[in-house]
Amino acid sequence: MAFDFKKEYKEFYMPKNKPEIVSVPAANYIAVRGTGDPNEEGGAYQQAISVLYAVAYTLKMSYKTDYRIAGFYDYVVPPLEGFWWQDNVEGIDYTDKSRFSWISVIRLPDFITRKDFDWAVEMAAKKKKLDCSMAEFLTVDEGLCVQIMHVGPFDNEPETVAVMDRFLAENGFQNDFSNTRLHHEIYLSDARKVPPEKWKTVIRHPVKSV
Repeated sequence: MAFDFKKEYKEFYMPKNKPEIVSVPAANYIAVRGTGDPNEEGGAYQQAISVLYAVAYTLKMSYKTDYRIAGFYDYVVPPLEGFWWQDNVEGIDYTDKSRFSWISVIRLPDFITRKDFDWAVEMAAKKKKLDCSMAEFLTVDEGLCVQIMHVGPFDNEPETVAVMDRFLAENGFQNDFSNTRLHHEIYLSDARKVPPEKWKTVIRHPVKSV
């Protein structure tokens, strides 16, 4: 049975639809950074997603090549995730998506080393005829966070974030955003197949005790 991060780490991938405090351990990711509207057809964000999946599936299918990854075991490619912010904006202005900055990521199994990652980037570029040079090996240590399951379109996220903020105020916490601690989303639905009102997205914010 292939290892599935969503099932093995339910506390981080399948939260309830009410806020909860979690301590998130450090993890490694394939990452691509960019700016601009994620909905732009053929834009930077969509290009980034292509690169992420090209590298992710090259690593997953490496056992079918001559390259051997130490400690490899079969696994399900984890869901797409994203870290989001807007410079000089308090919170997020969903009406102006062109101002978004983002780091799109897919989690890596712990056995993937930087050497394995570099091999996959090179192989993906050759096989897919795709410029994968923008991909980076990124370690993120989120630490103390509040998270919730948001159900519905992305544009409705402010309502869910308001619920998170009230929870923090009532329980002795506050948001702790910085250049390295960012608004984090984990996408659990295939937007091509699921209607927007049923999209499931984990929203996670960095926090600290008051």
